[in-house]
Amino acid sequence: MAPSFDCVSSLLCAEDSNSVFDDNSSVYEDTWHHRRNHQRNHFGESDELPLQDDECFAMMVEKEHEHWPGVVYLNRLHSGDLDFGTRNEAVDWIEKVQVQFGFGPLCAYLSINYLDRFLSAYRLPKGRAWTMQLLAVACLSLAAKMDESDVPMSVDLQVGESKFVFEAKAIQRMELLVLTKLRWRMQAITPFSFIDRFLCKINDDQSQLRSSILQSIELILSTARGIDFLEFKASEIAAAVAISIVGKTKTLDTKKTISILIQQVEEERVLKCIKMVQELSLNTSIAKDSSASIPCVPQSPIGVLDALSFSYKSGDTNAGSCANSSHNSPDAKKRKLNKTCGSELL
Repeated sequence: MAPSFDCVSSLLCAEDSNSVFDDNSSVYEDTWHHRRNHQRNHFGESDELPLQDDECFAMMVEKEHEHWPGVVYLNRLHSGDLDFGTRNEAVDWIEKVQVQFGFGPLCAYLSINYLDRFLSAYRLPKGRAWTMQLLAVACLSLAAKMDESDVPMSVDLQVGESKFVFEAKAIQRMELLVLTKLRWRMQAITPFSFIDRFLCKINDDQSQLRSSILQSIELILSTARGIDFLEFKASEIAAAVAISIVGKTKTLDTKKTISILIQQVEEERVLKCIKMVQELSLNTSIAKDSSASIPCVPQSPIGVLDALSFSYKSGDTNAGSCANSSHNSPDAKKRKLNKTCGSELL
């Protein structure tokens, strides 16, 4: 067991990345019985959206590349240099925990953004299956601190199907490493930063604005789940989503609309993104219509995430049987998890 240290002094010390992944990082039983927060939507709560001025918008477009994992990262995922599967498992876990705690959609998106940006800048040690889980916990914890008003302790986020449960000290070390690698740029520019402005610019029917925003939230979250949209910057995704949503109810001159939304943009990139968003939207609609496990199509993105969470839980028989095994004491589970983690490190 690594020696304990004062929380404040640890924040003042330069963190060695090796200490984050030290074999002595402790794992223990999850004893949190969380309080379900009321579901809320961070977007579309007001009919009047405060839009950023042109100077602010131009600055965000200029700075958005600082919060973008980049094409090199995407190519590493496609080539197998980075494990695509473990990244997706981490994203699935983040979304399930987000639903359970009632965190907003921006919190989920920021968590995934932090995870991808970190992986683009730092190579996790190989042969240690728990490192990706620790990273996911740290990214969600940081995103919750950035976006949520009611934030649980980082150790309490470890609910659901977590294979490993980490002590607060290990999570804190990982958070500091993430902050360092991301250069403390945590107020990330995301598609949510642009979507209200874009929808207002091209949507003549303001009565449909709330519905358009809700649909946009769902689509933006969907783009974050896979890796294909890592090719695009935040403003490009937001423009593609806005054009796709508004284009369902009115005829748009796509190229002209792109030029209205973003000047000095590579038109072909946005056109490609629009095509991918439309395909994603179609596939999502087909999946909803054909799903037997979800009785009705949710009318909001939070409802969609709730339904997805329900479908995950309904198939979670193995996890349930493990949790209800005869070894129910905290000490027994702690020993079992430590033994499992140790075998992974050998």
